[in-house]
Amino acid sequence: MADLSMTTSTGSHIVIEGTTVETFKTSLRGELLRPGDTDYDEARKVWNGMIDKRPGLIARCTGVADVISAVDFARTHQLLVSVRGGGHNIPGNAVCNGGLMIDLACMRSVRVDPGRRTARAEGGVTWGEFDHETQAFGLATTGGSVSDTGIAGLTLGGGLGWLAGKCGLTCDNLLSADVVTADGKLLVASTSEHSDLFWGLRGGGGNFGIVTSFEYQLHPVGPVLAGMLLYPFAKAKEALAYYRDFAKAIPDEVNTMGGLLTSPDGDLMAVIAVCYNGSLDAGERVLRPLREFGPPVADQIRPMAYREVQTQLDAAAVRGRRYYIKSSFMRSISDDAIDALIDRFANVPSPHTLVFFQQLGNAANRIGAPETAFSQRDALCEWGCLSSWVDPSADGANIRWTRELAEAMQPFSSGGAYITQLGVEAEEGADRIKDAFGPNYDRLVALKDKYDPTNLFRHNQNIRPAR
Repeated sequence: MADLSMTTSTGSHIVIEGTTVETFKTSLRGELLRPGDTDYDEARKVWNGMIDKRPGLIARCTGVADVISAVDFARTHQLLVSVRGGGHNIPGNAVCNGGLMIDLACMRSVRVDPGRRTARAEGGVTWGEFDHETQAFGLATTGGSVSDTGIAGLTLGGGLGWLAGKCGLTCDNLLSADVVTADGKLLVASTSEHSDLFWGLRGGGGNFGIVTSFEYQLHPVGPVLAGMLLYPFAKAKEALAYYRDFAKAIPDEVNTMGGLLTSPDGDLMAVIAVCYNGSLDAGERVLRPLREFGPPVADQIRPMAYREVQTQLDAAAVRGRRYYIKSSFMRSISDDAIDALIDRFANVPSPHTLVFFQQLGNAANRIGAPETAFSQRDALCEWGCLSSWVDPSADGANIRWTRELAEAMQPFSSGGAYITQLGVEAEEGADRIKDAFGPNYDRLVALKDKYDPTNLFRHNQNIRPAR
């Protein structure tokens, strides 16, 4: 095997002898890929088609032993490291240029304990796969809103989702995690073991290690009353204002989204989406005023399986398109914020782009900011713009439009950001990432000093060690 030039954690380059690479390869049960190998180009792809990075090596791990070997190899040679879970990461932090990509995509087992109402899932699992297993027993936990999303990134970033009004965020339902830390040790983090690390994993991102499996609390979730209401763009202001008022006065069983999109026919539309997790008869009564408002040009709300709810937005999140996102949290939605959104969406450059308000949920709001690393507990919703297009030549126009929209919406932000939507420091700036962690940042720095003092895990929304 030929010698290999790789990128270190400081950005310099190191030549690793072919025999050393071969020894690393034989330590793995999974594959070790390098540029030119048959599966290399496919393995480095993630959901966002804009991401075109070329790792020096890709370790396709099949279990904890492989992850430990990969971490040890990276630490020994001081390599730049990225970690791939389900591969849905919008900013593309899962892939690095020239370093070692530790790929958990082959680690996809899910084991459900219906008696205890828990599930243990490996780090490469997506929410569609997770829900497939848990819903066989009529169980689920809060898990985003797109079935192709990986469980790892969403959980470590907090985890907004349809069930959060009644069940809390994804991280609020995490019971324990198996974590390979920067020194190559496997730790179990829970309220009774390494509780400080467990606190940091629930919203602190991938800063403290590689989570090889997650244990979740599950909840009974049968058929839900869910779907979308569509309104003509001329009525967008009234629709989003009604959405705001409705979202502030709902029972725990409901969670909501509101936004703007382009229909398949090319018409700009306002949309309100809901999920009622409870008695269908009660749901009909709660949602009736919403369904009668307008009236909408299309009412798609109906009883459906929770797994179907999780796929409703999949058409807006097609794997391989080009994506760019900006978002921030909001404590309230003012008329001025609605006006700013509508004014600029009138000139949206791509029919695939979606702007949205995603509600945290009542149960998520009731947890105190210090209780988990996710601190944005007083927010009503996340405002976001998921810009999406197909033609690479349109990158500049779409990115520019998204940044200008984010700047116009910034005065209405509470200051915090959802870290799963943030890029690396070079894109966002250190202050923006610090603000995302809010009042918990100093405590997170102390955890970083303890569990990753050399900042091996830095290719993320990075919390820098203090020393």
